[in-house]
Amino acid sequence: MHLLEWWPKGTALTFGHPWLLALLLGVPLLAWLRGRSGKSAALVFSSTAPLRALGKQSSSNTGRILRSLGFAAMALLVLALSRPQLGKTLNQVEASGIDIMLVLDVSGSMLTKDFTIGLDMATRVDAIREVTRKFIEGRPNDRIGMIAFAGRPYVVSPLTLDHDWLTQNLDRVKIGLVEDGTAIGSAMAAAANRLNDKHSKSRAIVLLTDGENNAGKIPPNTAAEAVKALKIHFYAIGAGTNGIALAPVFTQRGPLTDLEGNIRYERQQVEFNEKGLREVAKIADGRFYRATDTKSLEDIYADIDKMEKSTLKANKYQEYRDLFPVCIMSGGGLLLAALLLSQTIWKKMP
Repeated sequence: MHLLEWWPKGTALTFGHPWLLALLLGVPLLAWLRGRSGKSAALVFSSTAPLRALGKQSSSNTGRILRSLGFAAMALLVLALSRPQLGKTLNQVEASGIDIMLVLDVSGSMLTKDFTIGLDMATRVDAIREVTRKFIEGRPNDRIGMIAFAGRPYVVSPLTLDHDWLTQNLDRVKIGLVEDGTAIGSAMAAAANRLNDKHSKSRAIVLLTDGENNAGKIPPNTAAEAVKALKIHFYAIGAGTNGIALAPVFTQRGPLTDLEGNIRYERQQVEFNEKGLREVAKIADGRFYRATDTKSLEDIYADIDKMEKSTLKANKYQEYRDLFPVCIMSGGGLLLAALLLSQTIWKKMP
């Protein structure tokens, strides 16, 4: 058992009159002066040799023990005067009440390398994971969930306040877990269904995609109308460049790889249907953003972070237990013990 395990967690020792603790400095000073001077001898002998046999050698320490008890009692009485208090502080924070569903595209085109992490080139999906992780860490009081989608959507995480678990599941956002494609409408509908909680103060969907809807059973415009009807805030982010970029080479079976399993890349013409996603955002009465690099993606997340803020309520409670009686009783007990010992087994000669 650790020596400090007995101390209650979340507690602190305070003093009502801390300035009186300065009197404790007088206790060791008094002990030093007492040991230096000593009392005058009651009897004078020409030789102390006959008295050495009157008691055991250990009995010479009795005076020190009695004095120590007296000084300890004085220290406890000083502590009692300073009003020691054992306090517990409870902080109760009310969550903001904002529910956010992150909807992330994991189609094959997200393997295109036109983003950076630090100084290194990175795929779109790697950059999105990195920036999304920072966004989650910056909103500890919101329930956040995550849906990834390609040819169909799948739930990475339901709405949760356990953001450590959420960021661990963010690593599940990978290419190839479901059939390829871009089912934007179905992913939006799945996110809206997860946000169908009327008790939330605010609900938001953050959609991030680099492509045009080409899969799923629900058209994006239909899903956008449902999002608007449910009064869910909607943010659409179009990721990737328009032009020449380092993109993977695809076959009918998926990305082409070499003998070591590395994806083969070539500089290719890549395009993004900005007009279509803008229209979806307009129907949902939301906002559209364009992210062409990591810096712009970070700025977009920061902008969304500012708009989806609410004031937190924090209540602070303090409970104190006065230790004055404990110190008084302990100090009095030591004085009583010293008095009884001095008048019984350790009685002094007259």
